Amino acid sequence: MPEIRQYDDSKDRTQVIELWKKVFGYDAPHNEPALSISKKLANNDGLFFVATDRSKVIGTVMAGYDGHRGWLYAVAVQHELQRSGLGKKLVLAAEDALAAAGCLKVNLQLLASNEATADFYKSLGYMVEPRVSMGKVLQSNIPSSS
Repeated sequence: MPEIRQYDDSKDRTQVIELWKKVFGYDAPHNEPALSISKKLANNDGLFFVATDRSKVIGTVMAGYDGHRGWLYAVAVQHELQRSGLGKKLVLAAEDALAAAGCLKVNLQLLASNEATADFYKSLGYMVEPRVSMGKVLQSNIPSSS
């Protein structure tokens, strides 16, 4: 029976990095898993969770809250456990933590081409909203690969 708990860097970092590389296939420097983890831990907000089975990390969810909106990031489940209900449990754990912080609305982003993931979130009550998502990478904060 999987356990969902707060991320523990001393136990979880290597396993989370491996999981994210398998699930997300990150290739942009600003999405490099170790950097993302370090940046998240610097906030110390308690909104980073892992699902474990006998100390093996099998899923993750990161959330953020700025006092106005909550955000979901890095919802990842080991490939062979996808469609098992674990992703839903991770999202609900993050939503509960955001609600406890006073959050009124949760947002997330995903690639428009990722219909299976969109269907997953729709099944949890998320709706596609008529918004334009814009982003800018701040290169000054990306470590150079030298």
